[in-house]
Amino acid sequence: MDHSEPTASAPPPTGPGPAPSRPAPAESARLADAAAIRTGRAPGRTGNRVFSGLSAGAGLLIMAVLALVTVFLVSQALPAFTASADDLADISFLRGRGFWGYVAPLVFGTLLSSLIALGAAVPLSIAVALFISHYAPRRLAQGLGYLVDLLAAIPSVVFGLWGFLWLVPQLDPLYSWLTEALGFIPLFADYTAPAKNIMTASLVLAVMILPIITATIREIFLQTPTLHEEASLALGATRHEMIRQAVLPFARSGIISASMLGLGRALGETMAVLMIMSPGLSTSLHILEAGRHQTIAANIAAQFREAFGMSVNVLIATGLVLFLITFAVNSMARWVIARRAEFSGAN
Repeated sequence: MDHSEPTASAPPPTGPGPAPSRPAPAESARLADAAAIRTGRAPGRTGNRVFSGLSAGAGLLIMAVLALVTVFLVSQALPAFTASADDLADISFLRGRGFWGYVAPLVFGTLLSSLIALGAAVPLSIAVALFISHYAPRRLAQGLGYLVDLLAAIPSVVFGLWGFLWLVPQLDPLYSWLTEALGFIPLFADYTAPAKNIMTASLVLAVMILPIITATIREIFLQTPTLHEEASLALGATRHEMIRQAVLPFARSGIISASMLGLGRALGETMAVLMIMSPGLSTSLHILEAGRHQTIAANIAAQFREAFGMSVNVLIATGLVLFLITFAVNSMARWVIARRAEFSGAN
């Protein structure tokens, strides 16, 4: 008889052999997410679709609103563009002019006041932004930044009251001196008190667009790469030279963008100009003479209350002209910026 014991199965190896490979937790999670995405059951996928749809809808809404405004302006302005001289003869504020003879001085006054305001505001905005971003102590810079932002929140009617009640009397001696000393220059000739002229209105516009230009340029200056500034200083440049060689070139396109933002507001400003400037319909360069100029926006506000019939179409047509001017100015600014392909604070 065989007394041998049955052979037992060999136990699993307990030595230092390699353990069976298992996917890491992160890898398992990644594989699970990939499988869920393929099957359409990914967590948050519905939320992503909703968010993407809302974002696309917001963009389409902006385009739709712009298209509706354009269609409205064109449809309402078309009768004024196609009207005959007899149809326009009964409109009192045209003063016997045709449509283009009426709108041309308004375009001139709008562009002139906006350019004067821009010329006064941009250098001051650059200086204030440089002081806040590179010269002022931290606490002072924060306080000035708050004041600049607060200035942007002041309503335009308050600026109009300030300009009419305080600035107009204060500028009268200065304008009188300019006419006496520099009256041979057409810009400063023929001043007549009070100072309710396009120059005063432009100075108020400059104060109004100063905050938006300053705030934008300040943020662009703060985005200047610190490495560029430190490298310039390490090469022995003074702070003034560092700003001229590193900060201003970086912010050049951004300054153009900020200026165009300010110009866009100046072109469409209404109440302050209406309260300060004595209206007139001419293309005179005598910026100190009252009753010579008017802007499109202020003219619409002044005439629209009593307008009816064809006169409403004429005013809407002037609004369409202002719309096209603003669009052209912004398009030109984008073209100027796009010509500079290098990285800057504008892109």
